Order: sequence, then C-alpha cells, then structure tokens
Amino acid sequence: MDLEAYSAAHRDEWRRLGELAAKRRFTGAEADELIERYRAGASQLSAMKTSAGRSVQGDRLSLVLSRARLRFTGTGTNVLHQLTVFFAVQLPAALYRVRYTTLAVAAATTAVAALYAVWIASNPEVLAGLGPYEQLRRYAEQEFVGYYSDRAEASFGAQVWTNNAFIAAQCVAFGITGVWVPVVLFQNAQGLGTAAAVMHEFGRLDHFFLYISPHGQLELYSVFVAAAAGLMIFWSWVAPGARTRSQALAEDGRALFTIVIGLILSLLVSGIVEGYVTRQDWPWPIKIGIGAIALAAFLWYQWGLGRRAFRAGQTGDLEAFEAGARRIVAA
Repeated sequence: MDLEAYSAAHRDEWRRLGELAAKRRFTGAEADELIERYRAGASQLSAMKTSAGRSVQGDRLSLVLSRARLRFTGTGTNVLHQLTVFFAVQLPAALYRVRYTTLAVAAATTAVAALYAVWIASNPEVLAGLGPYEQLRRYAEQEFVGYYSDRAEASFGAQVWTNNAFIAAQCVAFGITGVWVPVVLFQNAQGLGTAAAVMHEFGRLDHFFLYISPHGQLELYSVFVAAAAGLMIFWSWVAPGARTRSQALAEDGRALFTIVIGLILSLLVSGIVEGYVTRQDWPWPIKIGIGAIALAAFLWYQWGLGRRAFRAGQTGDLEAFEAGARRIVAA
C-alpha cells in the first residue's frame, strides 16, 4: 500500500470526521454521519495497520477516531465510583508492590539509627561535640517531653502532619534521582540515633521509646513506604525489563506517585495521635495500643487488601484512557 496516496485519497473524509468529532451538538443527520465516518475510518485504519504496520498517518487517524468515539460512547465517570475504585483497588495495589522494599528500608534505617546511637553513647568526646552538657541535660529532662505538650493539640498535630506529608511527597517525587531518598533516610536515622544516645546518657532512654511509640509506629512506617516508592521509581528506569525506559518510568511513576495520597491520610492519622494521644496522662499500654491499632489497619490495607487487588491484575496504574492513551485498537 502506498500510504501517501491512500492518505491523500481519504484526507477529506478524515478531515470531516475530525470536524464532526469537535462539534458540541449534533443534528440527527450529523450524528448518523459521525457514526458512518467512524466506521469507515476504523476499517481504513485496520487496512493501514495490516499492510504497513504503525505509521504517522495511522497515528493521526487513530487520534481522530478516538476523539470521534468519545462523542457517542464517552460518558462522565461517577466521582464516587471512581473514588471507590481508587481507594479499594488502585491505591492498595500500589502499596502492595512496595511492601518488601518498605521492609528493607525499615531494616536499614533501624540499623543505621542503632549504630549511630551506640557510637555516640560509647564515645564521650562525640557526645560532647553535640553541645554543652547542661544543654543536653535540659533536652533530655525537659525539652524532649515538653515538645509534645507545649502547643495546642490541633495546631501541633497539623504542623506535624504537614511537615511529614511534605517529606513523604519529596521522597516519592525526587526518588527518581536515586540520591534524595538515601539522604533523607540517613538524616532521619541520624536524628533518631542522636536523640536516643542523649536520652540514654541521662538515664531517660525509656522516655524516648515511650513517647515516640504511640505515633511513631505509623509515622515512621509511612516514611518508609514513601522512601520505598521513590526507590522503585528510580529502579524502574535503571532496570526497566522488557519495557522501554520511558514506558517503565511513565507506568511506575503514575502508579507509585498515587501512594502520596494514601500517605497523606496515614500521616494525618499519625499527626492526630501525636497531637491528641501522646500527651495524655493515660497508661502507656493504652497510648501505645492506639498507635499499634493505627499501624495494624495500615498494614492490613497494604498487605491484605493490596494483595487481593494485585492478584486481580491491578498495579496501581491508571486505566489506558485515564493515562492518556492516544491510539485505539479496532475490534
């Protein structure tokens, strides 16, 4: 087939199909014409693909056909239905995909924090380098605990939530660099290790674990999930497998960036626990238990519901039309 000649012969038909596809309202005759020209165009596209494979002319016609099809098949998506699909299928599937990377990130962060704490606690000169001794004492005996009760519950919880959500979004968005996530994780582990070492020096290590446990379970795990998503986006273009690098990055970027929405919600819960629960004079088993329940709910959502969605073929990515596909396949 001579594509140039074939395109020239049908150019006016395709132009008219494009004009009809761009119209907002139709007469009865125009609606019939749209359907007839769509059928003819689909047959012509099939003939072009059969004889010449993919071509520029075929892609242009495919785009016109997709627009035309929307005029008689496109309907608005019910927002509530779409939200249900997102939170019940797409988001848990995306979270399930990063489950093992999340555990690896958690283990690495814990190891670095523990090593850092032991190193500082075992070397008085390193501890002295953190600041004056009385300043460290004040931090251990007053400021660490006071941090959770110095401000009103609502403002404190909102500040913690927005700060952590911003960090999580950064981990996912800049994970493609391959550098941002390790730096953030190291700084986080370094801060935890330093705080633990200072609290240990003044015999208040129990306060360290007690005060971070209620909210810290879900908060830290959410940060680990964000880091895992960022690292997997980075890995998608480093080792794309059978896909092209651009295709792998587009698919995994769309799928895994949706995790940010889930983390915003989980960190909101963590912020509420930190702002309203940690400061209360309740028994510690109750406060820590509330944090454990919040983490257990997130883990069920990721590992339980996510496993079901993943086994059903979901990856967290958008459907072809939602993702902006520009070519249609004639049945």
